[in-house]
Amino acid sequence: MSSDKQYAYQEIQTFTDMDGTLLNTEDIYTEAASELLAKYGKGPMTWDIKIKLQGRPGLEATKIMISEYDLPLTAEEFAEQAMEIQADKWHKSRFLPGALELVEHLHNSNVPIALGTSSNTTNFERKTKHLGHGFKYFQEHIVTGDDSRIPKGRGKPHPDIWFACLASLNAERQSKGLELLTIEQCLIFEDGIPGVISGIAAKAHVIWVPDPRALVVLDGEEHEIIGDNGEILASLEAFDRAKYYL
Repeated sequence: MSSDKQYAYQEIQTFTDMDGTLLNTEDIYTEAASELLAKYGKGPMTWDIKIKLQGRPGLEATKIMISEYDLPLTAEEFAEQAMEIQADKWHKSRFLPGALELVEHLHNSNVPIALGTSSNTTNFERKTKHLGHGFKYFQEHIVTGDDSRIPKGRGKPHPDIWFACLASLNAERQSKGLELLTIEQCLIFEDGIPGVISGIAAKAHVIWVPDPRALVVLDGEEHEIIGDNGEILASLEAFDRAKYYL
């Protein structure tokens, strides 16, 4: 979205990532990963490694972990052990500051919203089953990392997940006789680099909410990554709704 173009709220749609953007699950991933690494005399997980994993499809992230920590495991073995540890921790997932309030506001303002997460269906359900009061606002517009609408090998940083979100919203709009929306009318909320890159590749406007610890590792590189394709915020609480006529 160029700075000289104005949008009425009715013209904007919003897509959002989940882990680390809406929920505190990135911290839970770190906790579980460090626990698993300790079993093999490795770790703990540090942000110079974690930043390479954020937002990536599960198997891809697993392969990076195995390589970075030189683990004597196959990707399948690591994933199985990791999921066992994570399963006992997802009950601790919570909305991050400003996240639930933003989703509620967008829904109540009739702004089309969709969720695009690299989490597979099983993990999505485990992370959110006790948070239905917030995820109900997305209705059927939820695209997970194992969704058949995302071609194999085309997870983030590829833009396909956002086009799947767009198709979901437009299918509903078409059924109601409403004008179809374009990706250029979209705001994408993300916390990880692959997600930011995927949003930029989709030609959307990206609202990047990185973890402060990621910014330490990036050391200014974040401004080169986002360029003029969006803005960087300290938290969703800092999102200026009025700026985007929301």
